[in-house]
Amino acid sequence: MTQEQLFAAALMVSPPWFISDINFDPTKGRLDISIDFERGSSFHYESPTEKIAGDFKAYDTVEKTWRHLNFFQFECYLHAFVPRLDIGNGQARLITTPWEGKVPGFTLLMEAFILQFAKHMPVHQVGKLIKVSDGRIWRLLKHYVELARAQQDLSDLTHFGVDETAVLRGHKYVSLFVDLIGRKTVFVTEGKGAEVMKVFATEVIAKKGSPDNVQVISQDMSPAFQAGARDHFPKAKIVFDRFHIMKMINEALDTVRKAETRDNPVLKKSRMSLLKNEENLTKDQKAKLEEIKMQKVELKTARAWRMKCRFQEIYSSLTKGQFEDELKEWLSWVIHSNIVPMKAVARTIQRHWEGIINWMTFSVSNGILEGMNSVFQAAKAKARGYGTIETIKTIIYLLTGKFDFRQVNPALPT
Repeated sequence: MTQEQLFAAALMVSPPWFISDINFDPTKGRLDISIDFERGSSFHYESPTEKIAGDFKAYDTVEKTWRHLNFFQFECYLHAFVPRLDIGNGQARLITTPWEGKVPGFTLLMEAFILQFAKHMPVHQVGKLIKVSDGRIWRLLKHYVELARAQQDLSDLTHFGVDETAVLRGHKYVSLFVDLIGRKTVFVTEGKGAEVMKVFATEVIAKKGSPDNVQVISQDMSPAFQAGARDHFPKAKIVFDRFHIMKMINEALDTVRKAETRDNPVLKKSRMSLLKNEENLTKDQKAKLEEIKMQKVELKTARAWRMKCRFQEIYSSLTKGQFEDELKEWLSWVIHSNIVPMKAVARTIQRHWEGIINWMTFSVSNGILEGMNSVFQAAKAKARGYGTIETIKTIIYLLTGKFDFRQVNPALPT
């Protein structure tokens, strides 16, 4: 096998294409491979919109260059004179070569490489590794996400969760919509509140789905989210996410702790001992919690902590009736206490009774969203933040959208 045949096999170059020249420059750390086609060859072209399909001869050629995967540490570039086809009536069409990527200037294999690495490394590091600008990589990722989203089918969407996350300084938010059954992000949009529910309903319809098919929405107690859900997904049952309820309870507990710390030095440096679940406490945190619980006079903070723990236990109920009975007992206990922040949370739960009880029927929560948000926040921290809403949306889709990019790029591994 000749050198040209070897490279042709590696690059998946087949007739009528062939390797015409290979130029290696070790001083520049660069490998340039020229590809040509046999004169007189015909190429297939079809366009449903133009109602054209068939094999056509070359009219003329256009020189193009693509960045390919490195050969060892050397940058590799492919060069070819790409034929424009004479399709009749004085019209010419430029063909797409077999190795050509979806973004100008890259091969399919190079794009597959970038996609795989961008899921595990910050874009800037990927750019340094392959010596490509961040801007070009972001354009590639955005284009692939757009191509994958164009193929989305939301006809089977019945359960979704929605949550907002802060993404940029200046109170900039995006809202994530997650398929709770498919466990994947299906939509990201700027903003939060009722208006994003309307935008998502429009998206569902555009992707072959129906708002009337949605049976369950898991969300926080935001009045705007509630109004948006009622207006745009009228047949869905709202389930208030237990993670947000626990967040409210923990915030109330911490408010009690801060107020009581001034007169009780034992509460200093106790925040994590009280807010974390007991099974996750370190040895020192466990010791601090025991010290608080063993005080001669029971602290309000200790009582608030017991209220938190009891609320968590209610979610282990075996039946909906048991869940309701135990929640009523908990509300009575807290509301008749003198711990004002905890009473306020109890009143909020009372006002949202149906959505909380619905959890026992549908057993859904935004835990999936919390996990996805943590993946995004970790990526953002490693990358020292993202510059625009568009790049943020792109990386969220890339990391949590579960897109099968093989439908776009067959060079990706299975």
